Amino acid sequence: MIDIIVLGAAAGGGFPQWNSNANGCRRARAGDPAAPARTQASIAISGDGRHWFVVNASPDLRTQIGQTEALHPRDGLRSTPIAGVILTGGEVDTVTGLLTLRERQPFTLLATRPVLDLLDANPIFEALDRAVVARVALPLDVPWALTLPDGAPAGLTITAFPVPGKVPLYTESGPDPAAIVENGETIGLAISDGTRQAFFIPGCARMTDALRARLRGAELVFFDGTLWRDDEMIRAGVGQKTGQRMGHMSVADDGGAIAAFADLDVRRKVLIHINNSNPVLLADSPEHRAARDAGWDVAYDGMRLTT
Repeated sequence: MIDIIVLGAAAGGGFPQWNSNANGCRRARAGDPAAPARTQASIAISGDGRHWFVVNASPDLRTQIGQTEALHPRDGLRSTPIAGVILTGGEVDTVTGLLTLRERQPFTLLATRPVLDLLDANPIFEALDRAVVARVALPLDVPWALTLPDGAPAGLTITAFPVPGKVPLYTESGPDPAAIVENGETIGLAISDGTRQAFFIPGCARMTDALRARLRGAELVFFDGTLWRDDEMIRAGVGQKTGQRMGHMSVADDGGAIAAFADLDVRRKVLIHINNSNPVLLADSPEHRAARDAGWDVAYDGMRLTT
């Protein structure tokens, strides 16, 4: 069994974004049922429904734990069913929540070497005492059996694989600071219980032949849904960057997620990491209907899928 809870479905800033007065954010702030609020992107995975691994520690992690009963303490005065945290990149939106988990609670932190190097270089993350929180470097394209803090098998294996992306915003430098790379700075995860497999890819700059082959026929894929159109933030007057400049492919453009998945025979496809400017967040929008008509679900906080 692979049990997955969506802790947060939105991109950085959440929905509504704290400083956005755009129509969608106004609707979410007003409690419009067609514009439900969403926190920043993260999921929790489990092989037994009791022990969980959080994938990406968003800035909203404390709120997400509070609103997810499966992650509440169950034993003694202090405990947690969270056995580990897995990072798919080093952006602020994926690592900041680690500081929420600094109360000397044992768990394992897993990430690729480039991402761990970023954490190692920033002394604020030493608040996670290394004597209590083990940092484990994930190899690429090698299955890794997850274990509980006591060493027992967790019932899930993950495989980290590189996807096209960019370095975190705070490390951009050089003549081409937003160059798309495929070196482990940005990864996807294949999650397996030995029989079934699910994929989590919240950031991806383009579909490649290798990624297409990996995903073909998959049972479940969570995939980058940041922007509906590559230039939507520019058109809406809320930003100056395209999706490509931010390291994300669009949903609906030629070569976007809908087109890229059209012939992959993926049984269930779910958009996640959705920017507050993306009209697919609005259940009554033409874009939301178009996504559903193309066979996509739109993730929401609290969504739970078992495969």
